[in-house]
Amino acid sequence: MADDCPAAFVDFAGRLADASGVVIKRHFRTRIEVERKTDETPVTIAARESETAMRRLINETWPDHGIIGEEQGSEREDAALVWVLDSIDGTRAFIAGKPMFGTLIALVRDGIPILGVIDQPVLGERWVGGGRRTTFNGAAIGVRPCGALDEAVLNTTSPDLFAGDDAASFQRLSGAVAHTQYGGDCYAYGLLASGFMDLVVEAGLKPHDFCALVPVVEGAGGTITDWQGGALSLSSDGRVIAAADPELHARALERLNGAA
Repeated sequence: MADDCPAAFVDFAGRLADASGVVIKRHFRTRIEVERKTDETPVTIAARESETAMRRLINETWPDHGIIGEEQGSEREDAALVWVLDSIDGTRAFIAGKPMFGTLIALVRDGIPILGVIDQPVLGERWVGGGRRTTFNGAAIGVRPCGALDEAVLNTTSPDLFAGDDAASFQRLSGAVAHTQYGGDCYAYGLLASGFMDLVVEAGLKPHDFCALVPVVEGAGGTITDWQGGALSLSSDGRVIAAADPELHARALERLNGAA
């Protein structure tokens, strides 16, 4: 489980999610302009305004903390404590009017996530993990044990995340599970923490995509690492696997890394 996190930071993360949610709900299912970033991924004014609101609160409350945000870059990123923000994880779903997206808020200490929030403001759903039992809307939750790979429900946002050897690895794993679901972005990790998914596997993620997921999954009793079984940090390569229990995690890793 992620290191313990002071209650003041947990409460503050809730304030950040509240501030972000006000912006996002105002723009959801409205006709807003969609821009393309340099990497050709879409971005909206909702994401930018949401991140601005969260940055303002951080700078007012914890001016010595660092910030890494998907839309507005980094400041004081060498600080011991850094907030990692993804105002809308699942922009394509947001643009399509689907509520399968979320706001990701993480606090990392010396590069290691110690606090994570997955917030779905439209549905009023919030997962919080931070060195203690993960909660969903304030109530403690937990994963469902599933040691058998052929009984597991696997999720990934899109098969397009995988290329080359990664695609072959994912297909090898997908062929071994009960069935595979697509879509959801960060929402799938919340469902895993709540006991509805067994595995989530993705590649090409950035720290703002995965840092918040670590305390949420671990605090619910799950396991989340890179594809080599290493702990996730700001320096991880973006290949992520989350599993409901250690046995399932180990079997899925074997498949990803070449076992028949």
